[in-house]
Formats: sequence, C-alpha cells, structure tokens
Amino acid sequence: MGNQWKNAAALAVAVSLIALQGPAFAQAAADKKDEYQPQVGQAGKDVVWVPTPEALVERMLRMANVTARDYVIDLGSGDGRTVIAAAQKFGATALGIEYNPDMVAISVKAAEKAGVSDRAKFIKADIFETDFSKASVITMYLLPTLNIKLRPKILDLRPGTRIVSHAFTMEDWEPDQTATVEGRDAYLWIVPAKVQGDWALSVPAGSGEQKWQVSLKQTFQKISGTARLDGKSYPLTETRLRGADVAFAFVDGNGVKRQFSGRAAGDRMEGTTAAQGGAKVNWSASRIRGA
Repeated sequence: MGNQWKNAAALAVAVSLIALQGPAFAQAAADKKDEYQPQVGQAGKDVVWVPTPEALVERMLRMANVTARDYVIDLGSGDGRTVIAAAQKFGATALGIEYNPDMVAISVKAAEKAGVSDRAKFIKADIFETDFSKASVITMYLLPTLNIKLRPKILDLRPGTRIVSHAFTMEDWEPDQTATVEGRDAYLWIVPAKVQGDWALSVPAGSGEQKWQVSLKQTFQKISGTARLDGKSYPLTETRLRGADVAFAFVDGNGVKRQFSGRAAGDRMEGTTAAQGGAKVNWSASRIRGA
C-alpha cells in the first residue's frame, strides 16, 4: 500500500503541475501561432522576397574579401542572413536596410540567437532614401531596374568599395568577377576612382622634372588615353583601374617603354615608374581643370 500511495501522490502532483502550467503552455502556443512567418515570394515595397541560399551568401562575402575591418551593408536585408553571416563568419560589422518592419524584427531576433547582435544591426528604411556611403562592402539581391536606379549613387561611393549582387547585373557596367553556386550567379564590382580628364604628370629627370600631359578616357573601370610631350602623342597601353589603383604604360619618342602604377585620390595621382630596365622613381599628377 505504501508504494501505491506514493505513486498516487506523485501522479496527483504531476496533474496539478500540468494544470497550473496549462495556461503558460497555451500562451506559448498562441504566441508561436501569432509570430510573423515570412513566405517566399511575398510582396515587398520594390521586390518580392526570395532568400539567397546560405552557400551563395558565403560565396558573395568571400568574393568581396570581407574581413573584420569591413562595414557591410545589405540593401533589402530580408531575414537578415547576409548581415548575420558577415558578422558571424567574417567578423565584420554589418547593417541590414529593410523596408518591412516584421522582417526587421525577425532579423534582430536571429542576430541575438546567433550571438552577433553587437555587430549585426538592422533598420527599417527605404534603400533609396538611406545613406550607405560609409560601407566598404554592399550586398544586394534586387531587380535589374533597381540596380540601375542605384548605380549613380553606388558609383559615387569611395573608390575601392566592393559591390556584390545575387543574380542581377548593372547592365553595361561589366562585373570585375563572377561566380556560380548551385546554379545561381553572383557578380562583384569594385567602385572605380573617377580619373577621366587631363592630367599634368611630373617625372624626375636628371636634376629636374619632365612634364607630360596624360589624357584619360573612362568607361567605369576601363580606361584608355594618350601621353603628350613636346606636341607629340603616345597611346597608352596596359591600362588598368581597380578601385583607386591605376596603371598604364606607353612607349616614348626614344622607343623606351615607360610604365606607371599608383593610386588616384580626387584630383591627385601618385605612384612609381621606371623606364625599361631603369630604377623606380616616384611620379605625381594633378588634374587639369577646365582643359
């Protein structure tokens, strides 16, 4: 009888606990039912929501060479997976800009769960009305028309800013790199410095300087042009522009190949040059305004 009484008492206690906890269980179930559940293909302000696969998210961030030094901004951040991956897997500081407040709330909870809420932030905002100029990396999964609408603003970002897009291009702005993961494409662009125009280039020569005029034409990251000295022009070859890094070469009037590499910053360029077989020396150039 002793054991039976003990078992009966234990059962009574258990029943009492269940009865007491019943409302809590019911409330939890109700809360779960009422929790916002995003649906693939749901309409947004400018696009429908289709999440980028996790494998492609990681590949996009690797294409952009994201590190802990970067500030990543995701335009149209959806459920926050790209922002969270940038913080969690690459140590970056990241921000998601999302118009749907329910998606922002989901993203904030996901960042907390992942333990990166100190580095992964989200705001409810319109990407076309938000300043993202402090980003070193921009990620996005938008329609081609939206990419083109954003393109002027993107091209005004700091030279060297990396832009990565899932699926959609920038029309005639050719990507610097492409990748395919699980049948899906990703594109990388490096924002180029604005170098088009005429430049007064100075190179050490003997005890003085030799002054050239370099004229550059630019279509996004592609450049071409000529170097002029004493009324004679020499076509530029081996031209390259990647972010702020610039390079070009030409063969001068003595048949000597001159190679230049350096960096552009606003109205200034500077770097090193060497005549074929010669020692390297520093060069500088300033933009000629009104030329």
